[in-house]
Amino acid sequence: MSKSVEFFFDVGSAASYLAWRELPRIAQQTGAHIVWKPMLLGGVFQATNNHSPMTVPAKGSYLMEDFTRFAKRYGCAFNHNPHFPINTVTLMRGAAGIQMREPERLQDYLNAVFPAIWVDSKNMNDPATVASVLQPAGFEPVAFMALVSDQAVKDQLKATTQDAIERGVFGAPAFFVNGTQYWGQDRLDFVREALAA
Repeated sequence: MSKSVEFFFDVGSAASYLAWRELPRIAQQTGAHIVWKPMLLGGVFQATNNHSPMTVPAKGSYLMEDFTRFAKRYGCAFNHNPHFPINTVTLMRGAAGIQMREPERLQDYLNAVFPAIWVDSKNMNDPATVASVLQPAGFEPVAFMALVSDQAVKDQLKATTQDAIERGVFGAPAFFVNGTQYWGQDRLDFVREALAA
């Protein structure tokens, strides 16, 4: 039986975007299965008394440079979003809801949302912008808003976020292989080693 890696992520996290770009390659190389875990990073921060590193100007500036270096290593585009931070409640409810109702379309959704934020620098705080991003990807805006308003979807996102907190997650992305947590996309080498062992 192949190994699996649980991937806790939030689309408003640049590090989650980079991990989303690289983790499938690692999974393919190691024959592993990715278990997608959309969570609300704001909820994790609140529960753990953590904050975005971008709130420390020198650290935020350094991280943007570091993310650019990793994007080059991974062979993917990356741009700082001037609208950061993005309030991702609706977007992450979307991820949770699509995973619940149409799991085969989760990657279509992420293929639209992640690059909109971290490549095209779109203001995904704006509902009209969100609609303009999702519609070409095949997600009808009215149906999407109904989905993210569904109490079962809200409860699912809360449950996954609470599960992350209870397991010691304090930021995004976080990965679990055989119960061991690895935090940050810059720890993907350790994830690869754990999956290859």
